[in-house]
Amino acid sequence: MKFGLLYELQLPRPWDNRAEHRMIHEALAEVAIADQLGFDCVWANEHHFLEEYSHSSAPEVFLAAAAARTRQIHIGHAVVLSPPGYNAPARVAERIATLDLISSGRVEWGTGQSASRTELEGFGVDQATKRAQWAEATEQTANMMVKEPYPGFKGQFFSMPARNVVPKPYQTPHPPIWVACSNRETIHAAARAGIGALAFAFIDPAEAAKWAGEYYAIIKSDACVPIGHTVNANIAMATGFSVHPDETEAKARGLEAFQYFGFALGHYYVYGQHQPGVTNVWQRFQTAKASLPDVARGNGIGTPEQLRERLLAYQDAGVDQVIFVQQAGRNKHEHIVDSLRLFASDVMPRLKQDAAERERRKHEELAPYMAAALKRKQWMQPLARDRIPVVEAYGRTVVASQEATDKPGYRIGAAGGFEVPMEDLAAKNLDTAVQ
Repeated sequence: MKFGLLYELQLPRPWDNRAEHRMIHEALAEVAIADQLGFDCVWANEHHFLEEYSHSSAPEVFLAAAAARTRQIHIGHAVVLSPPGYNAPARVAERIATLDLISSGRVEWGTGQSASRTELEGFGVDQATKRAQWAEATEQTANMMVKEPYPGFKGQFFSMPARNVVPKPYQTPHPPIWVACSNRETIHAAARAGIGALAFAFIDPAEAAKWAGEYYAIIKSDACVPIGHTVNANIAMATGFSVHPDETEAKARGLEAFQYFGFALGHYYVYGQHQPGVTNVWQRFQTAKASLPDVARGNGIGTPEQLRERLLAYQDAGVDQVIFVQQAGRNKHEHIVDSLRLFASDVMPRLKQDAAERERRKHEELAPYMAAALKRKQWMQPLARDRIPVVEAYGRTVVASQEATDKPGYRIGAAGGFEVPMEDLAAKNLDTAVQ
């Protein structure tokens, strides 16, 4: 089993003018420690306008800083909001590839749509078509990372002419693709697309076993047609996190934060009425807290012995990775670090026994099904060389329309130690050589 950490960059009110600065740098310090301790992945979501719940609006920047501070931990962009209203597909391809190069091939590419009205309408994304937008944009973004040049595309939700999208990622053909899942149907959709399922549904091991079984059954079936250029057969589940030798203290340190995580999620996604810049989500949480359930049972909040037992149940259920939500509510940085260290020393070794052998057996079992799935995919065909369009510089058009005496008589950049030619000298020299 693998273990990840999820960063929403939560920051409940009240704030001072350095609160976001402290939060980000404490989170980066935690990631560096997690890397040293042997955690497998750090995940950071993209969200916009969800004040107090998530200040992670530029996760690619946070993750680049994390990559520079680490050597082994994978860098999970979970999720990139994929509909083109949020992010142009070419920009996603460029950012993911650059992050993959910075991290020397450690990127995990998470995708998603958001179900928050605050985000969807903030960027003019149609709720009714957001899933179709995700599918179109994700498939084409993967094509952009691989094709040289990208042949161009005229779709329902975005169009783009032929261009060579650079840089290309470190990993071949591209980083593993995941999608955010909140229910059984989205788990099934992930399997049909041949991509990893990031399940943020916080379910118990019994339900996880059912979901994982169905996921892998679809991966092995003819229904699996990869959206990308490879199959990423993995299922990850998220849960709260607070570890201490004393169960009461573990709850005292982590329970409120995980209750707040769920409350704030509900505020933006289910029942809330939010007035931007005015509504105090933390204050509303305090009012509701006495009526909220004890969410510490059955997850990552407890003693090392309790976590070993619970996580072994998830492992037996077929879950490949557990992602811990530890930076939540008002959890203290020092308590998070304590939990990371205790988990790494007292829980992780038992659950990582024979990990390489289990991974080998899994790959051996799934390899023929993944190969068959890739044969079912309808691949985007490359352009023949003579069909790749020529893109003329704007200046060429301007110069061609002027009289000879009107052509520029100056040299751009000459004073700075470089010169910009005002005519195509390469073509001119070739013409001379031919003559």
